[in-house]
Amino acid sequence: MPVTVPPHAPFVTFLDFPHVSDLDSLQADIAIMGLPYGDPYTAAEVTNDQTNAPTAVRRASPRLSLGLDRWDFDIGGTLFNGRDLRVVDVGDVTMRIGDPGGHYRRAEQAARKILGAGARLISIGGDHGVPIPVFRALDVVGPVTLVHIDAHLDWRDEVNGVREGYSSPIRRASEMPHIRRIVQIGMRGQGSARTEEVEAARKWGAEIITAWELQDRGMASVLASIPDGGRYYLTIDADGIDPSVMPAVAAPAPGGVSYRDAIALIKGLCRKGTLVGMDVVEITPERDINEITAIAAGYFILNAIGAIART
Repeated sequence: MPVTVPPHAPFVTFLDFPHVSDLDSLQADIAIMGLPYGDPYTAAEVTNDQTNAPTAVRRASPRLSLGLDRWDFDIGGTLFNGRDLRVVDVGDVTMRIGDPGGHYRRAEQAARKILGAGARLISIGGDHGVPIPVFRALDVVGPVTLVHIDAHLDWRDEVNGVREGYSSPIRRASEMPHIRRIVQIGMRGQGSARTEEVEAARKWGAEIITAWELQDRGMASVLASIPDGGRYYLTIDADGIDPSVMPAVAAPAPGGVSYRDAIALIKGLCRKGTLVGMDVVEITPERDINEITAIAAGYFILNAIGAIART
């Protein structure tokens, strides 16, 4: 039985990569998966606009590339660099009426099958709660260093009694024994974090690099502080990126990680060791301008594929 299925509307895959729904016999180097549904804090958030983001990124993806044989100046050559790399799109993890929490269980099952098959997992959210089940599945490839781009700290233990919502993913990750190191980049302004969450993150040992510190140090310095030869997972909250690059977010904040620095981080992690997975979350498509946010997310994915092809 397939764990993930495409939506009822005609399904468009990312960059027209083959669609694979049966994960039990998966043969791929990289699998792209949509995770539309988080663990909502209110009824209005069950199907908010962020649930439309995986579809929006896929539909914008033809604007990224006129053909996989074209030279990409961000990547420094063609996408696959002459390698026989198999990239597939496995569709979206569904939410079933009457089982609102079941999508997290199915997401974890899907992630475990993908990682267990030896593929790298690239997910498109959804709010920032959706990587939590993927974090659990990383024990298949752990230990892992979690690298986090965001304007916000995401260390809340609970909000409205919900412990796996979009304000809590890094707190939940810190409780998983296979997550050995956490590096958080781009924090600025105010979010849901209170003094106790900041203190909890520092006590755990999370390395918190504000947007201003990043500008002073540079991404090369941040990468140099991450030990070589590890396994890395990168989670990108769109509001962690400069809003001139990714404006379609629910909580925009001036400043942020530049496009150049985000690409440098993706490439740098692939050079340092193994990027086992990545996600891009918190995109609100109805607020987008000329699809630039969806296109930027697509370029992050494209550059990750290109960097993996060169390692």
